[in-house]
Amino acid sequence: MSQTKIYVSSLSYDAKEEDLENHFSQFGSIQSINLIKDRDTGRSRGFAFIEFDSQASVEKALKDDGSELMGRNIKVSVAHDKRK
Repeated sequence: MSQTKIYVSSLSYDAKEEDLENHFSQFGSIQSINLIKDRDTGRSRGFAFIEFDSQASVEKALKDDGSELMGRNIKVSVAHDKRK
C-alpha cells in the first residue's frame, strides 16, 4: 500500500494553509492540506495533515523532518489512519 499523506507537528500557532503549501510544494504536487484548528477559537492546534499525489513526494518531504518553518523546528512523519 502506498502512503501519500504526512503528519506535520510542532507548527507555529500562526501557521496557515498557505504557509504549509508554500513550504511543502517543493517536494511535489499537494492534493490537500488539513490544518487542525481549535473548534472554539479557530486557532491552529500546531499540527496538520498534508496529502501528496505520489509516494515519492512523501519520501522527499520526510527528509524535511527537523527543519525550520516560521521559527519552529517541525516534525514530519507518515500519517497513520485512525484505528477503528
